[in-house]
Amino acid sequence: MQEENSFNHLNVPLSSKININGQSYLYFGGTAYLGIPQHADFIKLYLKGIELFGLNNGTSRNNNIQLGIYNDAEKEAANRFGSESALIVSSGYLAAQLSIKQLSIFGEVRYAPATHPALWLKKDPKIEGSFSRWTKNIIDEINLSEKKNWVLISNSMNNLFPEIYDFSFIKNINKEKQVVLVVDDSHGIGINNKGLSALSTIPKCDNIDVLLIASMAKALGVDAGLVLGPEKIITQLKQSNEFLGASPPSAAGLYAFMHGEEIYKNELKKLQENMELLNNTLAVNPDWHFFPGFPVFFCKNADLSEKLIKRNVLVSSFPYPDKNGPIVNRVVLSSWHNKADIQELITSL
Repeated sequence: MQEENSFNHLNVPLSSKININGQSYLYFGGTAYLGIPQHADFIKLYLKGIELFGLNNGTSRNNNIQLGIYNDAEKEAANRFGSESALIVSSGYLAAQLSIKQLSIFGEVRYAPATHPALWLKKDPKIEGSFSRWTKNIIDEINLSEKKNWVLISNSMNNLFPEIYDFSFIKNINKEKQVVLVVDDSHGIGINNKGLSALSTIPKCDNIDVLLIASMAKALGVDAGLVLGPEKIITQLKQSNEFLGASPPSAAGLYAFMHGEEIYKNELKKLQENMELLNNTLAVNPDWHFFPGFPVFFCKNADLSEKLIKRNVLVSSFPYPDKNGPIVNRVVLSSWHNKADIQELITSL
């Protein structure tokens, strides 16, 4: 049995610094890109939400007695992220599963490489190769097929080995084909595309409906799942058993999300400044791979984490793609880091 205060059994909150057994460690991991879990003003909004709505709401969205904030939050999310309509549920996983199960009956389902497991219908589709190669193959398959209806499922990016995907390929799909493109933007929403979502970069095509799915628990800091898309599809999803039967997320969290837009903007600015500091240091170092504008820095040095921990610096480190795979080391920046934290990281590196 591991010690109570070991790194994988913490009893302290995650933040820019973690104190363990009297030792202070700088922490560069996780997905709290905008530092929301420790943001004092956001916590105040959350507490105000608790005062207004209580700790949770265990009734389903199908109940005859409803809190109006759920519809209000969906309208706010649709407006903020540039969508016709929105749906909010208790987790990103639920948002993905209810969407995929409903849409899979529309037509032929095809997955892009490295699509997140939350989007799998049953098991790993095992699509190999690069995203760019897949786009070329899928265009040929759809255009040469006699089948009319298609469902394409992909992440908006690869957050492990940072790469932002280009969806301009959909313009080359035969206009006689009807396509639903499902994009998981969990790691991009709120930070990529000037703090908006991948919807702002995906071309608009008359024959293609785009559905964006995201966990709100990462940059947005709220335990909920979001679906953005055309009203006709969102209306259909809201009739699903998964939506109607599940308890919604905490109304308090959604209250904070709705009233925290300025907090998100200010924290994104801080994050961008932090990224620029590290970008300038690592840009000419071949051991590092990163995408400007995204706060994850992949290191090709397998023993990086072991070296940094001796300097009281913790980074994200785990085997990939399974427990027997090679160790993947990544430095993850957040707006909760200050310039001194970044400089100490640079010195340690």
